[in-house]
Amino acid sequence: MKILYIHNDYGQPSGEEYAAESIAQLLIENGHTVRWFRRSSAGLDRTKYGKMKAFVAGIYNPFSAVALKRILDSYRPDIVQVQNIYPLISPSIFGVLKRRSIPVVMRCPNYRLFCPNGLHMVKGQVCERCLSTGRELWCVLRNCEDSLLKSIGYALRGVVARILGSIVNNVDIFLVQSEFQKQKFVRNGIASDRIEILPGMIPAMRPPEHISLGDSVTFVGRISPEKGIEQFIEAANLLPDIPFIVAGDHRQMRGIRDRSPVNVRWLGFLNGDQLRDLYMKSRIVVIPSCCYEGFPNVLVQTMVLGKPTICSAIGGLPEIVSNRETGLLFEPNNTKDLVEKISLIYFNPELCYEFGLAARKKAQQEYSCDMYYKRLMRAFIRAVELKRNKAETPDSVKNRMVYQCNG
Repeated sequence: MKILYIHNDYGQPSGEEYAAESIAQLLIENGHTVRWFRRSSAGLDRTKYGKMKAFVAGIYNPFSAVALKRILDSYRPDIVQVQNIYPLISPSIFGVLKRRSIPVVMRCPNYRLFCPNGLHMVKGQVCERCLSTGRELWCVLRNCEDSLLKSIGYALRGVVARILGSIVNNVDIFLVQSEFQKQKFVRNGIASDRIEILPGMIPAMRPPEHISLGDSVTFVGRISPEKGIEQFIEAANLLPDIPFIVAGDHRQMRGIRDRSPVNVRWLGFLNGDQLRDLYMKSRIVVIPSCCYEGFPNVLVQTMVLGKPTICSAIGGLPEIVSNRETGLLFEPNNTKDLVEKISLIYFNPELCYEFGLAARKKAQQEYSCDMYYKRLMRAFIRAVELKRNKAETPDSVKNRMVYQCNG
């Protein structure tokens, strides 16, 4: 099968790039041919020209449509997988794909179809106002991006795509990462039979011969408010005798490093063997997110290495972390609860080993590469069938109208 993978890289390295490259590699290893249609947002925020380019291109970029036509003419893919299209690729590509009658699968690790910033979050708090009266206007009124230009741009591209139906009407199958996320999509007008749940998969990491206890409480990921880094730092302040480690680029939150207590060590962005070594030296990995998480890469990486996790009970996380079996869940934004859960595991080595072994077993059974590939192929086959049998029906019109007019 010939697959075209479409993705707009974020301005800074993110889990989405890691996931996209892992999926492409998995497809290649299983005998498929993969070609990229890829753009990067790196550097766009540094100049006025870059910011305006992102503003305009996110709404509709005809140059992307032209470039895509050339690739389709030469490559002739059997199916297209789309991930992020903003800001440089834009919804302009979907009309091209529709006219070619190419099956389209879209991986949705966030909620950008309904929420302009994709997180359902403003200033550290969950927000779903964009699902009610006013829709994308709330992104501007609340200045969700802490930049009026970006908030207006995000809102405009969202409302244009929604009203025209340029994404929803032209994607055959949407890939989400949890039942929680699927239900959000269904409640916002996407038909259930067009949604497939595709959780994360075990990364290419050497499995340890023996699981070591480790001594640190570790945070790995994007250093930003929605990831709960402030709660993590507060917990470190209340547990001065425990070493805490943060791995990630903190430039988005300048000053947070200076506010952290002395028992927190900052390692910056890590990957590959450096990241694996950090996990192995960790006793617990904490995912204190405040937003509706999908399936964080760090979580499955931690599980396969036999480490227990402590996660906030939000979004899809409770579906991945079996409370008191593979780790612990705590109330989002509740630092006291987080401190209690850290103390419970950290000072109980036997519980650490028990949770870690159960986590590794679950990862191997449910999130293996073979399992992921089978789920992905099922979604591809379903997309091909839907494209082949597609016809206008009263139900399909009704579903589209519910999405466009919801709220």
